[in-house]
Amino acid sequence: MNDEAKRKQLRKYKAFATGLFLLMAMVFIITTILHKTNDSHWVGYVRAFAEAAMVGALADWFAVTALFRHPLGLPIPHTNLIENSKQRLGDNLGNFVVSNFLSPQNIRPYIQKLKVSNFVGEWLGKDKNQDALLRNISDIVLDILNKLDDSAVSHFISKKIYEMTDNIKLNAMLGSGINYLLDKNDHQKMITNLSSQIKNYILENDEMIQDRVKKGSYSFIPAFVDHKIADKIVHGLSDFFKEIEEDPHHEIRALITQKIYEFSIELKQDPKWEDEFKNIKNDLLKNNKLDEYSSDIWSSIKNTLIKELQEDSSSLKNYIIKNLNEFSQNLKTDENLQKKIDHWVRVTAYKYILKNTHQFGILISSTVGNWQGKDLSDKLELEVGKDLQFIRVNGTLVGGLVGLIIYTIAHFFL
Repeated sequence: MNDEAKRKQLRKYKAFATGLFLLMAMVFIITTILHKTNDSHWVGYVRAFAEAAMVGALADWFAVTALFRHPLGLPIPHTNLIENSKQRLGDNLGNFVVSNFLSPQNIRPYIQKLKVSNFVGEWLGKDKNQDALLRNISDIVLDILNKLDDSAVSHFISKKIYEMTDNIKLNAMLGSGINYLLDKNDHQKMITNLSSQIKNYILENDEMIQDRVKKGSYSFIPAFVDHKIADKIVHGLSDFFKEIEEDPHHEIRALITQKIYEFSIELKQDPKWEDEFKNIKNDLLKNNKLDEYSSDIWSSIKNTLIKELQEDSSSLKNYIIKNLNEFSQNLKTDENLQKKIDHWVRVTAYKYILKNTHQFGILISSTVGNWQGKDLSDKLELEVGKDLQFIRVNGTLVGGLVGLIIYTIAHFFL
């Protein structure tokens, strides 16, 4: 029921209570006139009832009116109680709500019934909800991206890159990386591939080797001898590298591994390499270069995100939809996940409510306290005024009955 309907209802019941008072006043006037010319006993009884009813009606009218305003506009003490006591009323109302509705024993049963995982799973599983969620997220992110200051973001990125790399020892990092490859034995693939490449290169360039042998040979040595020597060199080298390629335990492999290990240790421990890599890093991360790198990084990230978010079926959106569907399905079928999420929600809600119960009381108190006194009185009168009019009606009837009883006792016994 809206406020206008409540006002109409309040006026109706006020008119009824006031009409009953006016009726008693008319009965009192009529019976007073009749009493002067008519000695009938009933006239006295009716007159006593009406007189007491008027008193009761006026008394209760005064009591009801005094709650919301000054009766007849007169500043009588202890009237207009709600307006004069609004701050105390707000404090008491806030304390009442906190003590009786937000106590641990009252909220715990409701918190224990919370089951949001299944609801969220069902909600996320619907295409229209996914589209709405994705559209809203895209709009928010696009708005943020378009409002960001590109120069400020680039400066932030360059600052963070400098902070992250300032204390990094590239020589130690590279040495550790080499050790990692050696420990995983991944370098053997490189040795195998390199041996194969060298072998093939020798076989494919045997004429070049023969020319080299011929040029370095003495003039008195016959050509067929040079050719034979070159052929031996070609086949010897190619067979040697073929052995390395095919034999995973070849001694050359162990030797190469040992040399690489020694080089990785030298990289990490020799100050020469630390200085070398520091110079390389400083050269790469000069302020102007770093700002340029950062600007390029941010521009690439921003343009990619904008493009992905604006397209209806972009890779990013398809990836998000795919994960939303998987998450929705897990929420509906994975009992362990449901228990974890529901438990987390319950514990968080319970702790948050208990931690902030005083804030609810402060909110109620400050809200009531900040209302204009007349507004507060009007609001409360709209809510309970109709029922208070029955107090006036009851006061009229009860007052009349009490007056009738008193008149009867006085007439018969006094």
